[in-house]
Amino acid sequence: MHLLAIDWALVGTKVGQLILSLSILVILHEFGHFITARWFGCRVEKFYLFFDPWFSLFKKKVGDTEYGVGWLPLGGYVKISGMIDESMDKEAMALPPKEWEFRSKPAWQRLIIMLGGIIMNVIVAIVIYSFVLLKWGSDSIPMSSVKNGVYFQDSLYSRIGFVNGDKILSVDGNAIESLDEAPLKIFMGKSAVVDRNGSQITLKFPESLLGTLVENKRKGTNLLLPRMPAIVGSYDGINEKSPSQEAGVKDGDEILTVNGIPVTFYDEIRPILVNSPRDSATLLINRQGSQVLISSALTAEKKLGLPFITDFKKMEALGICKNIHKDYSFMECFPAGIALSQRKLIDYIGQFKKIVQPKTGAYKGLSGFKGIANAFPSTWDAHDFWSMTALLSLILAFMNLLPIPALDGGHVMFTLYEMVTRRKPNEKFMEYAQMAGMIFLLLLMLYANGNDWFGWGK
Repeated sequence: MHLLAIDWALVGTKVGQLILSLSILVILHEFGHFITARWFGCRVEKFYLFFDPWFSLFKKKVGDTEYGVGWLPLGGYVKISGMIDESMDKEAMALPPKEWEFRSKPAWQRLIIMLGGIIMNVIVAIVIYSFVLLKWGSDSIPMSSVKNGVYFQDSLYSRIGFVNGDKILSVDGNAIESLDEAPLKIFMGKSAVVDRNGSQITLKFPESLLGTLVENKRKGTNLLLPRMPAIVGSYDGINEKSPSQEAGVKDGDEILTVNGIPVTFYDEIRPILVNSPRDSATLLINRQGSQVLISSALTAEKKLGLPFITDFKKMEALGICKNIHKDYSFMECFPAGIALSQRKLIDYIGQFKKIVQPKTGAYKGLSGFKGIANAFPSTWDAHDFWSMTALLSLILAFMNLLPIPALDGGHVMFTLYEMVTRRKPNEKFMEYAQMAGMIFLLLLMLYANGNDWFGWGK
């Protein structure tokens, strides 16, 4: 029961962050449409967070606009008079246009109104990233400083050809400057050059494995870490004593052998335990110059519960790697926020291109609400929350710009067609296109969430 309570607390924390983040972004996105519509004299009938089929949780009319909160948390909307949207209000559209209606406005004004939410999402991302940099600065581990090479957490990297201890030099001919950029570059790339024990080796990436890498990225398993020496980190913060701690292993102990087998690096311990028929392990430890022999039980998963070093100062003192921290002034954070937003958006567009190519199998990583919630930290962390919110804001901006009816991009496409041809698309055609777009988006949402829960993409 205790473990179940902890699991539900974790789920609640992630779901709570997801709802809060999307609520902020939906309100600001719809405000972008709202404020531009009002600027051009359009009447806004509704401004809703979440959808309200049949009933709403809260509503209040102020002037011509009803503000409310719906019960279906799949987004939000503004209903602008005289606009063919998800409300499919055919009766209103059958009446003659009024001066306050969307359809009576010039094409350039309608274009700005439809772009208002997208522009707002981009601005929100820039502002959030800027203040994240102002508050916390930025951290980066230069690849050149990673003394022992890289530890690949996901076994899929070994299938591509990587080996623990490799130093990643380049991907597709582009130098890898920092460790944190390597996973995404590998996902996006076709080949890599690594330094393996002083020799340069070229690895080719099979396209068939990219989908699995994306799927595992969604689960948070393919992060890269500096390869750690077999030195015990800190047991502080661990809720319950692990077998190794109960056996007497202490912070800072250097593990020399496991079951008589010499080890140098932390990642060499696990294979020894897994391949051993025993339910215990014998450790030879160097403790401040003295050798100590300790026998420890194992967990059911054959683990010792040994924490590795996570403190950057200790890593630097041991020569494992360097962490470059940069602080930003108020004037510096905004140009840096723009540059960071640009990089994140370009990276996401690159991922999107992979997803729409069936041969890569990257569609397997398409996530619904569960996958997005799992991207948030399991405990409240303001830096991670706001960084994730900024990224989601950019994703919403890009996805809404896609030329799909029922999305802002669909309306933009039809408006641009009108501006070029000087002819409005037929309203009946617009209604059918809107309906088709809604069906497509619902099916896509169904697939993404089914992919999360049932692995439909496999």
